[in-house]
Amino acid sequence: MAIEQFDVVICGSGSAGICTALWLARCGLRCKILESRQGPLEIGQADGVQCRTVELFDSFGLVEELLRESYHVLEVTFWSSHDEGGKGIIRTGTTADKQPGLSHQPHVILNQARVNNLLIGAMQAFNGQEISYGYSVKSVEVDASATSDPEAYCAAVTASKDNVDTIFKAKYVLGCDGAHSTVRRSLGISMTGDSTESVWGVMDVYPLTNFPDIRKKVAIKSDLGSMLIVPREGGSLVRFYVELPLGTVAKEVTLIHLHDMSQQILSPYTLDFVETAWWSAYAIGQRVANQFTKYNRVFLTGDSCHTHSPKAGQGMNASLQDGYNIGWKLAAVLKRQATPELLNTYTIERGQAATNLIDFDRKFAKSFSSRTLENGPHGNSTFMDHFIASGVYTAGLSTRYTNSVITRTDLGNPALASNLYIGMRFPSVQVVRFCDALPIQLQKALPSDGRWRIVVFAGDLTDSESSARLKKLGHYLNLVESPVRRYTPQDRDIDSAIEVIVVLSGSRQDLEQDGIPEFFRPKTGKRMIPDLHKVYVDDEGYNSGHGHAYNYYNIDERKGAMVIVRPDQYISAILAPEDHDSLASFFAGFFLSPLIH
Repeated sequence: MAIEQFDVVICGSGSAGICTALWLARCGLRCKILESRQGPLEIGQADGVQCRTVELFDSFGLVEELLRESYHVLEVTFWSSHDEGGKGIIRTGTTADKQPGLSHQPHVILNQARVNNLLIGAMQAFNGQEISYGYSVKSVEVDASATSDPEAYCAAVTASKDNVDTIFKAKYVLGCDGAHSTVRRSLGISMTGDSTESVWGVMDVYPLTNFPDIRKKVAIKSDLGSMLIVPREGGSLVRFYVELPLGTVAKEVTLIHLHDMSQQILSPYTLDFVETAWWSAYAIGQRVANQFTKYNRVFLTGDSCHTHSPKAGQGMNASLQDGYNIGWKLAAVLKRQATPELLNTYTIERGQAATNLIDFDRKFAKSFSSRTLENGPHGNSTFMDHFIASGVYTAGLSTRYTNSVITRTDLGNPALASNLYIGMRFPSVQVVRFCDALPIQLQKALPSDGRWRIVVFAGDLTDSESSARLKKLGHYLNLVESPVRRYTPQDRDIDSAIEVIVVLSGSRQDLEQDGIPEFFRPKTGKRMIPDLHKVYVDDEGYNSGHGHAYNYYNIDERKGAMVIVRPDQYISAILAPEDHDSLASFFAGFFLSPLIH
């Protein structure tokens, strides 16, 4: 039997697997991706792309194409049965799909196959990474006696293609092979949770109807059943989620059944189907794996470790976030920038995220069912209230990682930026780049390239105390014992491991370049030209307004703040700009110095 060896073997090329591989490719690392299909996904079942996922695409430089091709969800309408029986449904409420201030990116709809293809294209562009199609994973084994050696290829994946078996040995294996995961079963990991008696149908259709909100997101709770309408990209395709009567068996549902139920629920409006592009039926179930890893060498991601209903648009997004979480950590460990203990945080963080997702999904699905229908002409109001209250969650912005070696609420002074939350993603606001007056979202300064960031809110440099404080920080960071110098290889640019970004307050017209300490405009690249693009000002931009960043983050410009941001844009710690010891202590907890490799 042939044996091949790779640092990472990814079983499955779904959302989590591709996102992990994209991170590795972005960091210059190759892996082996085994996919049972004979080619790329052509028709994806998922389609909702949360605001946070759009931010993820932006961080990899992929957002323009995503936004151009997708349907943008802006408004949601709510419909219920008319108070007078027999009159069908009436509109009972309207709200914005995304509440103000949640994210600078929209909620969009795009077929999962296309979403995956965008990621695959970027993966190929970064380092030529390809997917090996036609491989069926048969088993995964781990040599427990070798797991303590970080260089050991202690995991073995047996896969078959054209009736020929191959063993792929790896340092790390990812199970991204869906709800019926072979990887999970091979490791003896079980799923816990339950199924409900609720059965729903889903179909992508080209409708011919006089229903006035057919190109808006619509939630209908009527006496005849509930239905969710989600317009799709392209201008005329629409997805219907249709609640089916109690006692329905999913495998016995027919397309005619779904058509009939949709027409009944939408009454008094007419509905015909020009074409049905895809349909299915499913019983709602919420399950989560009892463990996400085996020996920190094999990791489960996506549907292989958590399953739930699709109506809240969480599945593809949660899977992408699993891959986004573990990808940069694997890269850091494989490049010997961080200790293998960093990988412990994947289970800590995504395990809790999965548990929270299951709890949310259970409540969301129950609130949307017609079997929890409230009385009266505005019986959908409770669900509307629940929908609005859940906006942060459905946007993908509620995740808050708990304390760990890379999430430190016990370090520094979080009160210095009280609207930033340690363990949550760094929210964006407009600032103005000092060197060229470009208005820019601050999150644009935090691309997904594997680097850590220290975002320094230094205040107004026309104030002598603020100016002196920034000079002291620049002097410290330039010392060999500072984390920036200590963890950067001598033959690399000073910002290659930890990048320092400065956000000033006040008017940029009152400041000159030479008023900014030299460390914050480092000489980089083969020409060693000072990089002037790391300093921003909380100021008004030309024709773009004022972001009011200091107010948004609730930072006192007289005190300032220093925010440590992970490669995946989550906040690790908030320190005072003069707290150099805590800064050093944080990075010493997991970073490896290149001098001791």
